[in-house]
Amino acid sequence: MGHAEMVRTLAFVERHGYALLFSWVLAEQGAIPLPSAPLLLAAGALIHTGGLHLVPVLLCCLGAALLADTIWFALGRSLGRQVLGLVCRLSLEPDSCVRRTENAFLKYGLKSLLVAKFIPGLNTVAAPLAGHSRIPYARFALFDGAGAVIWSGGYVAAGYVFSQQLELVVVYASHLGSHLLVVVAAAFAGWIGWKFIQRRRFLKQLAVGRITPLELQERLAKGEELLIVDLRSGLAADPALIPGAIRISPEELVARGPEIPRDREIILFCS
Repeated sequence: MGHAEMVRTLAFVERHGYALLFSWVLAEQGAIPLPSAPLLLAAGALIHTGGLHLVPVLLCCLGAALLADTIWFALGRSLGRQVLGLVCRLSLEPDSCVRRTENAFLKYGLKSLLVAKFIPGLNTVAAPLAGHSRIPYARFALFDGAGAVIWSGGYVAAGYVFSQQLELVVVYASHLGSHLLVVVAAAFAGWIGWKFIQRRRFLKQLAVGRITPLELQERLAKGEELLIVDLRSGLAADPALIPGAIRISPEELVARGPEIPRDREIILFCS
């Protein structure tokens, strides 16, 4: 890509900036791993040069984020924890992202939505989790919309302030030509590959020593001495306990470890 092609590319971004922003943010908030930060920074730089305008940029980001999050909110309300697991799989994040998000949501409530979009794991699960927790949609939309404006406005402001530095990056990129696309594609593929490897390792660890609910029921029926530790916490917690089980949250497991007897087999029960 020569300098002339780079100029044409920037002209295309400037000409179709609003539609491109809306589509890109919608895709990212829909759990597709396409980071919006570089595009938002570029939008801020274009606002500085007069190529784009602040209010339409923020409205595009707000509309796209609310549309995607509303769909996830509705799915979370209707499908519950099934959709939470689906979102984690789409994001290539380990399954523990649900629990981490639940803990943040329970601790800070709707206020967590104000910063959720800056945090990959929290951003992915916050909307369906809010739907699952039966929060009224109007309150969710208010906090989620405010969070979308804070998130997009923060990156746009950074792009506006550092517009000159971004222009230098564009100049260097034009000199790199087509090699830049190869580097960007390789970096993105490497990131996706690393997330995939992390997830495979996590699932492999889970596969060791697992026991199904039916197998546990059969062993209890035979009278085997087992200690069941119920690790369910947050919104996943069910008031019903398996007879003889003790409930300890994952965060308390180390501190309350001495409470767990070591004279029998221990079964950890999690959602």
